[in-house]
Amino acid sequence: MILGIYGSPRKGGNTDLLLDEVLAAAEEAGARTARVYCRRLKISGCLECGGCDEKGECVVDDGMTEVYPLMEEAQSIVLAAPIFFYGIPAQAKALVDRSQACWAKKLLRKPKSQWKNHESGKGYLVAVGATKGENLFEGSQLCAQYFYDAMDMSYQGGLFYRQVEAKGSVREHSSALTEARELGCRLAAGE
Repeated sequence: MILGIYGSPRKGGNTDLLLDEVLAAAEEAGARTARVYCRRLKISGCLECGGCDEKGECVVDDGMTEVYPLMEEAQSIVLAAPIFFYGIPAQAKALVDRSQACWAKKLLRKPKSQWKNHESGKGYLVAVGATKGENLFEGSQLCAQYFYDAMDMSYQGGLFYRQVEAKGSVREHSSALTEARELGCRLAAGE
């Protein structure tokens, strides 16, 4: 299963459009998909209470209880988010932070010598930012890398577009939607 995580607070925005294309192409190629919209979730940030340390399960009972099984089932996850101050939006960051429970589960299941053997799948990031800053995607990529590491997945990079801001303006980018569809096809093929 391919899980798409919509990290933007703006419905129908640029990262939504890109992730829609990724998942549509994957479905057309025969893959099963699921979607999570961070803007719809009623979740708190991680409380850092240590409750997940013993069983690898979060003790907070909120909207994340529906998300954890999807993340665990997925062979590929695509997080799509606009860049806010060189990072991902708060709604998406809350979901990422709550993956601390996944990290705790990984620590309980695997000896330290195997932590870098990412056996649960692959993770990708789709991001757009308004500026043309050289380091525009560095913060979000580090966040994605460690988010996927917590879930025992390898971070595979993704699609990154600068100078995209107005709602829907990614449609004007010469190759963005095509590249999103190509990513969906690769995911469906298990790449």
